[in-house]
Amino acid sequence: YVAQGATNREVARSLSVSTRTVDYHLRNVFAALGVRSRVELARLVERAEKTRAQL
Repeated sequence: YVAQGATNREVARSLSVSTRTVDYHLRNVFAALGVRSRVELARLVERAEKTRAQL
């Protein structure tokens, strides 16, 4: 959801969790992947999908 542009509030609503939970986990994901923004995350996901499509 996030890489597609969803806000923390939208993600929280769709997963039935709090926005704080989404924020917490998103920060951990950003750190693990070495990205600092949603834009970087979206680019990383796009590259991964292209690579997978070529396999």
